[in-house]
Amino acid sequence: MPTITSKSGLLSKTELHYDETGQGRPVVLIHGWPLSGDSWAKQVPAFAAAGYRVITYDRRGFGQSEKPGKGYDYDHFADDLAALLDELDLTDVTLVGFSMGGGEIARYISRHGQERLRSVVFAAAVPPYLLKTDDNADGALGDADVDGMQQAASDDRAGFLDGFTTSFFSVDGEIKVSEQDRQDALAMASQAEDKALVDCIAAFARTDFREDLAKVTVPTLVIHGDGDGTVPLEASGRRTADAIAGSELHVVAGGPHGLTVSHAEEFNSTVLSFLAR
Repeated sequence: MPTITSKSGLLSKTELHYDETGQGRPVVLIHGWPLSGDSWAKQVPAFAAAGYRVITYDRRGFGQSEKPGKGYDYDHFADDLAALLDELDLTDVTLVGFSMGGGEIARYISRHGQERLRSVVFAAAVPPYLLKTDDNADGALGDADVDGMQQAASDDRAGFLDGFTTSFFSVDGEIKVSEQDRQDALAMASQAEDKALVDCIAAFARTDFREDLAKVTVPTLVIHGDGDGTVPLEASGRRTADAIAGSELHVVAGGPHGLTVSHAEEFNSTVLSFLAR
């Protein structure tokens, strides 16, 4: 099982599982919460067939990566991504971050710069800032919403994830994928460590990426479904596109949060067109 080691301080090391397919310019796919790198199953073959070296990895606490008792914040996540790029010595890279994974892109650039990067894709991603505050009235979540999600995930993990994976793939109450697709997502979520599952809710909901986005200058694609009820387009995708000069916004009509599965063909063709430029 291929792994890299992320070092967070002198005494803390975390083993991260990764997979790679194909040859060519590298594309790193960063998964959403509460899934794993396997969630890119509809993207990896298509991107590899188009001539790219496609790399997925499991976030700390998820999938087959190590599950430490700490470090579930975006500074650690960004450093983990940096460790992957450094250990594999990747350059001219395109980062594609789905949902929570978009936060890794923003914080990575803020902490580590853009020297290794060619371009980035924010896919149904959580930036710029999901929490409603006095200076962020357009946020999608209040403090009570975040606390409620964490409590529900702690009190009834199975029930919470069952409901979450349904809304994840739904628009106006109608699920847009097969039941097998939903069960696959549940199976991935089952691998998450309890602390990682709960702590990451606060991380993606309460982290302010506005200053991070101001440092993004590489070519940027923002792709988001207009039916996303989990990370709404107007609260996130559209604001991210507005924040990054010269970025391109592609809105997937009728797309739920889990658009990489429900609208895989449109997602793949849009991203591949962007990669080819």
